[in-house]
Amino acid sequence: MKINKKILGWSLSLIVLLLLIVPKVNFSSKGNDKAQAANVAGRQAAVQAIILKTSAIQDKIFSNGTLLSNEEVALRSEVTGKITKIFFKEGQVVKKGLVLVKINDAELQATLKKNVSKESLARDKEYRVKQLLNKSLTSQQDYDNTLSELNSAEADVELTRAQLDKTEIRAPFDGVIGLRSVSEGSYISPETKIATLQNINPVKVDFSVPQKYFGVVKEGKIIIVKVASTGKTYTGKIYAVEPKIDETSRTVRARAIIPNDRGELTPGAYVEIDLVLQDIKNALMVPSEAIVPDINGEKVFVYKNGRAVPQYVTQNIRTENAVQIIGGLDAGDTVIVSGIIQLKPNAPVKLSAIN
Repeated sequence: MKINKKILGWSLSLIVLLLLIVPKVNFSSKGNDKAQAANVAGRQAAVQAIILKTSAIQDKIFSNGTLLSNEEVALRSEVTGKITKIFFKEGQVVKKGLVLVKINDAELQATLKKNVSKESLARDKEYRVKQLLNKSLTSQQDYDNTLSELNSAEADVELTRAQLDKTEIRAPFDGVIGLRSVSEGSYISPETKIATLQNINPVKVDFSVPQKYFGVVKEGKIIIVKVASTGKTYTGKIYAVEPKIDETSRTVRARAIIPNDRGELTPGAYVEIDLVLQDIKNALMVPSEAIVPDINGEKVFVYKNGRAVPQYVTQNIRTENAVQIIGGLDAGDTVIVSGIIQLKPNAPVKLSAIN
């Protein structure tokens, strides 16, 4: 019985000791696990990402230019004289050939009347002498002199009529008359500007692009024109390119034409221009802020298995807020677009949002 009591005593002591030790060991282990989990969670950066998808974009050149009239001319007289009649109103739309201004032609009309009379007499004389020549009653020389007189009289009539035509100033093309600078009764010369005539449908636009695009900017290329004052956009087409690069600015000058049926485009206005070089149907676009410059090139961080994995990429076209990637990424890749500066290669991350 004494032995049994000793064994029983040792057994009880052992049980009490185990009860005291085991709970401490178990609680300590659980606490370490929680601490480690909290530590890992603390090291994970919360980031946003996008899933790459293909989209259609346009490769563009951005420039600025000035609108021009399709045709423009300063109306002036070819002769000196007094204006007897003005047939147009300022701002009027006129048709090609319409008489706009008439200059005094009284002297020329009298000269024409005299020359027409001389021509008639010379024609009658030429007829009579030709009849005599046919009957061998006069010499060939007499007839030739008479024919020369007729030709001279006809030339005088034609000259006078040409001078009379110059006393009428006609519209050389359809257009809009501007503000006039003369009045009826004004004595004008070829240096006197009467008014301007402009054809503004369509309109032209002049602009320049860097010399590296000399071989790209060609006839037929489409441009998008934006008027800064209104924000409206219009579509035009290049029809001519200067065959020489400007030595001062190292740019190439081009000219395009734009329909202006509604008259919203005004010559002389400043415009912004997008020149479409090519249409790309399946482009991978990444936000500019996702690109990280590196000594070896440019890279992005791709989300893989909870980590930010660096990936070097090859860029192509840049837009205002995105970059086309032509190497290093594929459609479906998850690219991190926030918290880029704090990221390290293969750092654990947690996605807070994904688009």
